[in-house]
Amino acid sequence: MWNMRWQDVIELILGVWLAFSPWTLGFSDMEAATWNAVVLGAAIGIFALLEMGLPRIWEEWISLAMGLWLVASPFVLGFSSHAVASWSTLATGVMIAVFAAWAMSLDKEIGKWWDRHVTGH
Repeated sequence: MWNMRWQDVIELILGVWLAFSPWTLGFSDMEAATWNAVVLGAAIGIFALLEMGLPRIWEEWISLAMGLWLVASPFVLGFSSHAVASWSTLATGVMIAVFAAWAMSLDKEIGKWWDRHVTGH
């Protein structure tokens, strides 16, 4: 049964975009940037499909971590001087992280935990 949130659909689209971005944007000659985009794009797409089919909060945490990795990866992997590759990776990473956090904010279990531990209710 498909139980998707619109954030999962956007994450799937972003994952596919990321996987093909080295060729679309012309940085496929940069090995680190290309592998990063292809591997993370495929992983994001797979997790988005998992989230659509059987949403679990741990999948959103993994999506959030992948988004944060994408934000850091141009600097860690050394392609931050290539503007197109780094901006594409950064923008996609920010969007993935935001949509994963947004989907987590809608989770009832996290809401219960937040109420118990943070607001004291």
